[in-house]
Parts: sequence; structure tokens; C-alpha cells
Amino acid sequence: MSEATMTGAQKVALVLMNLEREQAAALLKQFDETEAEEITAEIIRLQRVDLEASDQAMAEFHELAMRGRLAARGGRDVAEGLLESSFGSERAAGVMNRVASSLAGRSFEFLDSAEPGQLVALLEAEMPETVALVLTHLRTAQASSVLAALPDDRRADVAECIASLGSATPAAVAVVSQVLKARAASMISARSASEVTGGVQPLVEIINRAPVATERAVLDALEARNPELAAEVRSRLLTFADLVRFDDRDVQLVVRGIDLAVLAVALRGAPAAVEEKIRANLSERNRELLASEVELLGQVRVSQVEEARAELVRTVRELAEDGRITVQRGDVDDFVA
Repeated sequence: MSEATMTGAQKVALVLMNLEREQAAALLKQFDETEAEEITAEIIRLQRVDLEASDQAMAEFHELAMRGRLAARGGRDVAEGLLESSFGSERAAGVMNRVASSLAGRSFEFLDSAEPGQLVALLEAEMPETVALVLTHLRTAQASSVLAALPDDRRADVAECIASLGSATPAAVAVVSQVLKARAASMISARSASEVTGGVQPLVEIINRAPVATERAVLDALEARNPELAAEVRSRLLTFADLVRFDDRDVQLVVRGIDLAVLAVALRGAPAAVEEKIRANLSERNRELLASEVELLGQVRVSQVEEARAELVRTVRELAEDGRITVQRGDVDDFVA
């Protein structure tokens, strides 16, 4: 790695790896979360680097390198420590999860262009554990579509496996990836391989992006076979009612992209606190328009209300994944219209 080939994020990563943790954390705080994610990914990738590369990077930050340098070391532990010192443990965990997902997803990038039906056919003969491993590598929206397309019994098996899946070694992931890559060669193009971490949270993220009917079916099936797991998944799922715990600025970003007709349906039968939170973060003009939409509503089916609320939840997740809002979860009971 030479100075000419190093990216800006790589140079910053090298500088941080040469500093004491407190100094590195103070420097990392100067970047926004998106930049911090990119730098963190480079720290994880670099592990150990040669002195020449370190010198090239440190030369650009010579005022920070006047005192003795530490041997440059990277890795997950270093990255996590820097993030926790810079952003606190909760925000650091969110950044690390997004970075891990970005790094892990490469094993099965060759499936990116596959349709859900193709993926279901490709995975039809695989054990639920293998299907779970693959789904945790896919983009969340793509994994949700595949989960929704699975038969009911198989869907529950796969959901349970996702929740119980631990960290897969790169070698194990590579074997699965290579087998599927060879089988799928006729319909999709191949790319690369890495590592994945399963568990309850990946399952929660997949379900949160799935249609309401799929969410209900998965949870009902889990409730029948593993009540403790079902309860844990439910406790982590983002719900419409969680909006009451969001900062006003975040609520404004969420409702900005929602059609007022959809918002009117979502508010049908909503708890007063949630309705008040949403209305308080609309402009006066939009509050008037929303009131008009509400007056025009006739009878609304529960399924319509659920889908309207699901649209808001999907918007929340998209904004959170982009780092534009911070998801707030709490012990808020679910409700029905």
C-alpha cells in the first residue's frame, strides 16, 4: 500500500491506529457517523500494516506524530474501542452492526441480482440452517422477500435458525458460498466471500422489513414452537407506537416522506400520545390537510391500518439505516385499531 494508492479513509484509519485511544477517540469525534463507519471498516480490514504505509499517513498529520508512535494495530476490538470512546456504547453498537453487515454481505453478493423466487428454488434442497446463513448475508429487503416466499413450516424453521445462528467462520461461509455459486452459475454472476453473525437481531431486522402478514405468520409460528424466542423477537421489533419516544426532529423526517392519506389511516385508533406526537411535528398547513383526510375516511379495515403503520415503520428503518435518525425502542405495548 503506497501513499498514491491510499484512500482518505485508509489514511485516517492508519493515523487513528497509531494514536493513544483517547487521542484517537477525540479525532474520530470530528467525523460524522457515515464517515466514522467508513473509517471503522478500514481499521477492521487493515489489521497490521507496514511502517512505510504508516509513515506516509502520519506525514500528513505530522503535528500528531511528534511523539513516539505505537505499533499500528487494527481489528474489531480496536474499532469497537474507538467508537465507544467517541460515540458511547449504544451508538457505537449501531455503527459496528452496520459496518459488520457491509463487510459480511460480500460472501453472497452474487445473489444480488436474483429474484426471490429464484432464491427460494436455489435454496429448496438446503437445510434450514443453511438458508438462515444465506439470508443473514443478503440485503435485508431481499431477505424479507425470500422469507415471505417460503412455505409456512419452512419459514418458521428458518426464522428459528436465524435467531440461534452464531458467528460463522470465513471458511464455513466460503464453502456454502462456493456450492451455491456453482449451482447458481446459470442465472446469476459470481463475486466474493466473507463472514456473518446470526442471532435474534438479524431476524428482527428481516421481519421489520417484511410484509405485515409475513411478520404475523412468523411470530405466530415461533410462539407455538418457542415462546421465549417469540417474546424476545416481539420485544425488539420496532412498532408504530415507538414513534412516541423519538425526538421531534426525527419524527419530522419520518412524516415528511409519508402521504397524508396514508398518515390519516395509520392514526385511526392510535394511542393519543402517538397521535399528538405526530400532529405536533407537522406544519400548521399539513395539520389542516391531515384533519381533512381524517374527516374523509369512512370505515377502515384493520389490515389497512396495519399496512399504513408498517409504511411508517419501513420509513423509520430506511432513515435509520442511512444514519439520519436514531431508532428509539422501549417497553411500549402494541395496540390494534
